[in-house]
Amino acid sequence: MAQALMIETRLRLSFETGLNEKGEPMFKTKTLGNVKKTATADQIHQVAQAIASLSSDPLSTVVRNDSFDIVG
Repeated sequence: MAQALMIETRLRLSFETGLNEKGEPMFKTKTLGNVKKTATADQIHQVAQAIASLSSDPLSTVVRNDSFDIVG
């Protein structure tokens, strides 16, 4: 029987940096590693808000990326 073993967790924060010539929003992303694998959604949200407070651009999205090794 195969098992999924979590190997790492990363966060990707997207900031809206303005509008392009067509009036569409432009984004800048920042990826953070070494995120605690057991972090809850509330904890991740709090961290993202704290990091966003250091930026002059508004936070648009927060994505949690968990990577797994599949072993059988």
